[in-house]
Amino acid sequence: MRRRKLTTTSIIMLGFFLGALLGTICLMLPFSVKQGQKINVLDALFVAVSSVCVTGLSTVNIGQTFSAFGQVVILFLIQFGGLGIVTFTTMVLCLFRRRITLSERMLIQNAYNLDTLSGLVKLTMRVMKVTLCLEGIGAVGYAFVFIPEYGVRGIWYSIFHAVSAFCNAGIDLLGGNSFCAYADNVMLNMTTIFLIVSSGLGFPVYWEIARIVSRRLKRGCVQDTRKVNLQLKLVLLATVTLIFIGMVLTLLFEYDNPDTLGKMAWPGKVMAALFQSVTLRTAGFATIPQEYFRPDSCMVYLVLMFIGGSPAGTAGGVKTVTVILLFASLFAHIKGRKDVIVMHRRIAEETIRRCVAIVTFSFTALFVLTAALLAVQGSEFLETMYEMTSAIATVGLSRGLTSALNPVGKLLVCLTMYLGRIGPITLALAFNYQKPTGDITCAESKVIVG
Repeated sequence: MRRRKLTTTSIIMLGFFLGALLGTICLMLPFSVKQGQKINVLDALFVAVSSVCVTGLSTVNIGQTFSAFGQVVILFLIQFGGLGIVTFTTMVLCLFRRRITLSERMLIQNAYNLDTLSGLVKLTMRVMKVTLCLEGIGAVGYAFVFIPEYGVRGIWYSIFHAVSAFCNAGIDLLGGNSFCAYADNVMLNMTTIFLIVSSGLGFPVYWEIARIVSRRLKRGCVQDTRKVNLQLKLVLLATVTLIFIGMVLTLLFEYDNPDTLGKMAWPGKVMAALFQSVTLRTAGFATIPQEYFRPDSCMVYLVLMFIGGSPAGTAGGVKTVTVILLFASLFAHIKGRKDVIVMHRRIAEETIRRCVAIVTFSFTALFVLTAALLAVQGSEFLETMYEMTSAIATVGLSRGLTSALNPVGKLLVCLTMYLGRIGPITLALAFNYQKPTGDITCAESKVIVG
């Protein structure tokens, strides 16, 4: 029988599924948990899915439950999930000096949504080098905090949390309270913020910055902003704007809340608000328990979590550029323009349709799965909405619902994390992968909308 060729979309979906399944099996091994600890299949599955989908939600205490081997398994799953199956597979092939075939190069091309097959393997290896370099910088920063406190074990803590932060996983080994004990530690806060922001920018931003710096050094002149890639402009603008808005609104709503920022001095308030705004970019670490934030703050956080980070990085969400293009399309419609113009550049209609598909899918999945969890769990609406938004945007922040989930609720959250990790990606690839075989022109008809 003729073998059916798997598409890039199918490979990505299957890769994350098999990664979660293999992780579950490894975490169920007797030597994966500490002596005197036990873990059932459902909790092992939940942790594996959360790790490979770089979400950070957990039904058990990671540091107290898993042994050194189990923690290594979780770290491997986080790195695999953060880089993605295509990048990870290419890295393994290169390490074993295996020749990258044409079909594998086409897989890389589709995964990164590129226009050419040239230089794809070098591009993938550059992704790995940048990842390891930034994670190494983060590990050094964490070492100044953890080694004085934990001794030799602090080295492992530094490496683990650097990978977890860069991959936007938010999984910690510190006892289940994330970084709440370090709310006033400048080094830990700044290191975490650096890792989250750098990974959330997306790898294409690094290539564009490197190109600008290289051109500047060769020509010795100032870069013309009109020649700067539009992707770089949009990502930087959205990142700075969203972080600033999140920080300001957190200060505005929480400055007098005794359970969050109220008891801090103003420098501490600003740092905690900045950290909260940054971690909402799908990172999952917390210096303040999320259940203490007021409802008005949580409404802002729901929006920021849903947006997430920027494309082609380790962050989740519908992505910053997607939201910018949707608003640009809205303004173009209001002004009666046929084309969507952003910074004097026309955006292709196919790109706008892809943005609509991504947001529609994510919002529909969030609505349906939240309703399902409310039905089976019977929990409060805000806590449930916060949990599911965090899951589908692969954030990992919770208002305390995760530990109270029943078996069906755990499966629903697992499904949400999985869809959140692969859903928008696979939809974008699906819209870009299959070439049109010929459109059928139908008669036009008008309907009333709005």
